[in-house]
Parts: sequence; structure tokens; C-alpha cells
Amino acid sequence: MITEKKVEDTICQLYKKAAISLPEDVKISLESALKVESDELPQLNIEAILKNIELAEKRAIPMCQDTGLPIIFVKIGKVEFENNNIYETIYNGIVKGVQKATKETPLRPNIVDPITRENSGNNSGIMIPQIDIELINENYIEFTILPKGFGSENNNALKMALPGEGIEGVKNFVVETVLKAGGKPCPPIVVGVGIGGTSDLALKTAKKALLEKLGDKNPDPLLKELEDSILKEINNSGIGPMGLGGKTTALGVKIKKVSTHTAGLPIGVCIQCWAHRHATTRLK
Repeated sequence: MITEKKVEDTICQLYKKAAISLPEDVKISLESALKVESDELPQLNIEAILKNIELAEKRAIPMCQDTGLPIIFVKIGKVEFENNNIYETIYNGIVKGVQKATKETPLRPNIVDPITRENSGNNSGIMIPQIDIELINENYIEFTILPKGFGSENNNALKMALPGEGIEGVKNFVVETVLKAGGKPCPPIVVGVGIGGTSDLALKTAKKALLEKLGDKNPDPLLKELEDSILKEINNSGIGPMGLGGKTTALGVKIKKVSTHTAGLPIGVCIQCWAHRHATTRLK
């Protein structure tokens, strides 16, 4: 049975894990990037990143001072909830889990009122944590946390392109967005791209694309080719680690598509810094 307390403890531990340690695929990609770089400065930057990751895990402290805005993706399957109250169990559990992690880890309190700038002090607020719900035909509930720092989030972009712009239009806009961001999102970055849907769905899909494992090939041959082409052009830009030059501006480009209206081609681009923090777990 899924209880509020179980959700709270799960989210607390997930947030701690995401803030302190990177997924293995991200570490491997950074280590591979170090081998690709031939000049001293980009090598030093990646070595500093890897040392930072090592120390964070060793000392059990967050790897970055910006511990992000908590985004929670929830996949709900056929599971039993405490008192049959899904809302209270999930919502209250997530909010309390984020607040608990903020205090115990500790995490920097980042969440403020957008107008008054008053800080809640516990990383929760109006509609935050941001919770995305998906219904699935499985016997479990899955939680994924994506703490999103705003050094990268501030460089996201949306284009409501016309259908005639096609694949080339998608590629040009993604590359243009990354070049405009330059070193601001702390490269080497990961680029999530959402194609289709509506304006909001395109950007949400771009965020979900970030959760795909680095190194895995896109099952859609057309999207795989597009990912490879965009990644090559981005890395040929010379922006490099921390924007100070080099061969590795991005560790990967991940693209997901959803159906859209016949009159549109929405393109969402979501940029993630080298600290590509996320963690997932399932409860039954």
C-alpha cells in the first residue's frame, strides 16, 4: 500500500541522491569528454568537474550550490493508496518530502514568490514542487526527480515554427539556442528537445527528453540522425567546457516527439548543465 509517509520518505531520499551524486551515464560521458579534449584548458575544466563530483559523493554534500527547483515526474499504475485518497497521499507526500530533504541534506532554499521575491525557505510554494502525472498500465508507481538549476533553465527556448520549416528548421533553432546560451548554462550541457504538441507540451516534452540515458540510441532512426547532426554542430562551435573553449560543448542531444496540429510545428529546447541531476525509483 502506498502511504503518504512512504511517498515523503521516497521523495526525500531521491532529492538527496540527485543533489549529491550524478547518474553513472553522465559520469561516463564526462570521462569520455576528458579523453576527447586535447588542449590544457578544457581538460582542466573537465578534471575540476570530475573532482567536484567525487568530493560531493565522498562528503555527502550537494555537488552544486544551486540545488534546483524540484520537478517531480510521477507515473501512476495499478497500486493501492492509503484511504483510497490519491491526492493527499501523493501531493502531501511529495511536498513534505521536498521540505524534509531541504532541511536534512541541506539544500539551498531556492523557491520565491515571482513578484515579491519572498523565499518560502523550504523549496515549496505555489504549484512548486512542479508535479507531472502520467497514468500507466503497470503494477507500480514511479517517481523521478529532476532538480532544475536556473543557470541552465534561463536559457531554454520555444519556437512556434511553421510546418514548412521541417527538420532543417528544428535543427537550426536548437543550434541557434545553444550558441546564444554560450557558456552561461555551465557546459558541457545536455540538450533536451521536444517536437510537436502545443507550446507548453513541447517544452514539457523537452524536459522529459533529458531523462533519456546518455549513450542510448534513439529508437526512431530519423530522430537519431537529427540528434547526431545537432550534437556534431554544437560541438564544432568551440564553446567548450565552461564556455572557455574546447571540443565538448554538449554531452548529448535527446529528442522526443508528440503529435501536433496540422498548422504547427512547436519546438521546445531545454538545456541542462553538466550537473545533470536526476533520480528514479518505483514503489509497489
